Amino acid sequence: MVWDKPISQISCHLSWLRSSMLLRVTMQNPNACYNLGLQELSMPPVINLSSLGNLLTYLTAFFGAFLAALWLSLIFWTYRDIRSRSQDRLGQILAALVVAVLNLPGLVIYLILRPRHTLNEVYGHTLEEEALLSQIEDRPACPGCGARLQTDWQICPHCLTRLRKPCTNCDRLMELPWQICPYCGTPAPGVRTEGQETEMEGTSN
Repeated sequence: MVWDKPISQISCHLSWLRSSMLLRVTMQNPNACYNLGLQELSMPPVINLSSLGNLLTYLTAFFGAFLAALWLSLIFWTYRDIRSRSQDRLGQILAALVVAVLNLPGLVIYLILRPRHTLNEVYGHTLEEEALLSQIEDRPACPGCGARLQTDWQICPHCLTRLRKPCTNCDRLMELPWQICPYCGTPAPGVRTEGQETEMEGTSN
């Protein structure tokens, strides 16, 4: 507060002197005043270096924070991805270290060398293979050539071996040794039942 009054008075005196000088120049030579105004208008604006330096500092800090966040996110993503593809703890740590040290080139190296399938995909493929093997094992084999057959085939398509015979009454397939149809009770062709035998004995007597 002590220095405010003298400084204000000095600025007022300077502005008064400048105004008086411009008035004298105008009265003596009007063109000189016009030229002086053009010079003032054509002067380039003064750049504040301190504000420019602060702006560059803020931009540098923001860019550095972005790079740090990107670096950490790449490491986290790599660790999660390798955990879903491998159970080897050493391999998981090495993959994260490669990306942490080499950054984007390390990520490219990891994408090239990582396992192709995840653990869930490998487990799903294993279940599919086991299901196919069980289906193949459950299918009967041909007694003539050993080929796998369907349950409703009557003749082997590979060696033409007769596998089953149809019932004359219900057309259901029966095994060759069966002498009677278990579905409708009809005897196989050429097989005599007990009732037919007793009838034949009575007629003969």
